[in-house]
Amino acid sequence: MRSAKLERVTKETNVSVSLNLDGGDVKIDTGIGFFDHMLTAFGVHGGFGLEVKTKGDLEVDCHHTIEDTAIVLGKVLGEALGDKSGIARYGSFYIPMDESLAFCSLDISGRPFLVFDAEFKEERIGGYDSCMTEEFMRALAFNAGITLHIKLLYGTNSHHATEGIYKAVAHALAVAVKETGKGTLSTKGVL
Repeated sequence: MRSAKLERVTKETNVSVSLNLDGGDVKIDTGIGFFDHMLTAFGVHGGFGLEVKTKGDLEVDCHHTIEDTAIVLGKVLGEALGDKSGIARYGSFYIPMDESLAFCSLDISGRPFLVFDAEFKEERIGGYDSCMTEEFMRALAFNAGITLHIKLLYGTNSHHATEGIYKAVAHALAVAVKETGKGTLSTKGVL
């Protein structure tokens, strides 16, 4: 089973994430409606089994809840991948979302990096600060050991643009974690 589960408790958040790379139920509860919508899209479009329960200090703002959820999701993703042998490793995907077009290219390399090229017209989407999309993706990439490139080519509606980004990452990740039946895709022999 390519799956993992982790709970992380701090003074700001209590996060529990369960991930199965090969499918399953998607159940999300973070207390932030739009973020729940994005994580649901991430699980469904990636074809992952994903359960997330986060209780955060939303009386402060959404930052800790979103970033800490991404930290735990990244750690769980890395654990579910094990030694990363026998996976496609690379994935790229475009997602059109109405007037927006989002692109993601990633490498499950063990070398975390984020290139994020997106601007949002609206500062907030419900209880979700638009700037948190970049923070989420950074925490995900650095905790999972992924080189992650994201570009919003165009778009005027922040809901559509953000949703396109989450879906593009999910689809690219689904391609990258596919089992190939071959060894480790690296001239080094390990990732």
